[in-house]
Parts: sequence; structure tokens; C-alpha cells
Amino acid sequence: MSDPGNQSRLRSAEAWLPSPAVGVSFGLHIACLLAFIAAPGRWVWVLVLLAADHILLAAFGLWPRSPLFGPNLVRLPAAGTSRGEVALTFDDGPDPAVTPYVLDLLDRHGATASFFCIGRRAAAHPELIADILRRGHDVENHSHRHPRAFAFHGPRALLREVADAQRALGHAPRFFRAPMGMRSPFLHPILARATLRYVSWTRRGYDGISGDADAVLRRLANGLAAGDILLLHDGSCARTVSGEPVVLVVLAALLRLLAARGLRGVSLSMAVLGEADRLTDGTGATAIAAGAAASPAAA
Repeated sequence: MSDPGNQSRLRSAEAWLPSPAVGVSFGLHIACLLAFIAAPGRWVWVLVLLAADHILLAAFGLWPRSPLFGPNLVRLPAAGTSRGEVALTFDDGPDPAVTPYVLDLLDRHGATASFFCIGRRAAAHPELIADILRRGHDVENHSHRHPRAFAFHGPRALLREVADAQRALGHAPRFFRAPMGMRSPFLHPILARATLRYVSWTRRGYDGISGDADAVLRRLANGLAAGDILLLHDGSCARTVSGEPVVLVVLAALLRLLAARGLRGVSLSMAVLGEADRLTDGTGATAIAAGAAASPAAA
């Protein structure tokens, strides 16, 4: 049974409104149904319109920085930008062979970061999650299993991915990033119910697939400015020709570059949330876990 705080969060989620793309798609489906009832002989044109709609929705889902499926944080708010902040985010961890060294580098340079962790990896390495939090960084939700077909999942599968990760992470993440940045039109209401904000990025280095540290750094540094959200990987990261995780080579150089340009590497919570929000914990995870347990969609 959920407590009053959770009930308040769930009630606030009921005020969710569909994004423009979802609203237009819903209206088109209604119009097509009415058109079919009025003129059944034109069913081919109805199918063509519906097929075109679904193709467009799929294309929007494969566009990581798209705002068409709901709010999408691609840059920091004005306050963080004015403070010269750059958000450092790491995906796909935790990884015992990489994450501790990333944390050491961040400590050495006085930077903080947000780690978008995969739930089942977090469950396998709870000591790393505890260490990330102990050192003052964020642990955020990056789904539970990181399915490659995440953008094509229906509401039930999406709810399971988000809720299972929330439980595995063991605290209350504030942000969510979809696997590979691809999302479904069904995702936004699930995140709204969980009080999770969706985040993509301003620029990425492709350190998950490229072992060329110089090229990865150039992608991150080209046009780098205050307010950027940078995407790197502490999990599933590529290796250099010598076998070293490319993120460790790149991060050391990137942190020096930030300092040289008068920029500060910070976590999303430091750049985006107010002080009161940063000090509040425990409600977000409970809300969605309760919702998943009570909803037949979680079955």
C-alpha cells in the first residue's frame, strides 16, 4: 500500500498531457476510423495514412534529441550555463574494470558526474553504486536490461524496464536516458509517473564504439561550451590499440580541457535541480515500484 507522498506523486502524474506528436497521431487514428466508417471502400487510403503515421513515429523515436515525444533535456538550463557548468554523464555501467578509475579521475579534478546505470549491472555490483554515491555523484536510470529494441517496446515492457532498474539501483534516480537514446511514444507517461526527467545529450564522443582516443576527444571538444551535456561510457566502452579503456584516456584530457577553458564538470543534479531537490531522496523509486506492483501492465 502506497503512502500519502506516493499517492500525491501518482495524482500529479494524472495531469500528464500527451506530446504534440502523440496527440496528432491519436487524432489521425480517430479521423481514419471515422473516414473508414463513412467510406469503407477507401480503406486502402486509410491504411496508407496509418502506415505513414507509424513510420514517422518510428523515425521520431530513433532521433535521440527529438522533443516530439515529450520533454528532452539536451542542454543545461540557463542557470547552469551562466555558472560555466558542463554536465558529465556516463552510460552503461557500472563496470568494475572501468568505473573505479573514472571515479578516481573525477576526484583528482574536483568534478562530479551522473552515471546512467543499467539495473542488472547495478544489482551485480552494489558496492560500485555505493561508491559512486559516496563520492558525491549521481546514479541515474538507464533501463534494467538495456534492450536494443527498447524504442519498439510497448507500455508493459517499458514499465518493467524502468521499474526494475529503479529497484535495482536502490535509491531514487531523478533522470532517465533510453538505451542508445532511442525512445517510444509510450515512454513519457511512464517517466512522468516515476517523476523521472528524460535526458539525451548535447554532444557525444562515440567512445562506446571507437578506440581512437584523439577522435573521441575531438568530437567532445569541438564547439564545447558552457551548458553542454556530454555523453561518455564507463560500461561497454571501446579499447585503445594498447587495450586501455578509451574513456580513461579521453576523460583525463577532457577534464584538463574544461579547466583550461574555465568550465566546470558537474552532475546533472548540481546543474539542473535546486538544492531542496538534491537533498530529497527515496520517493521517486518508491512511486514507480508501487505503480508497477499495482498495475496489470507490470505482470
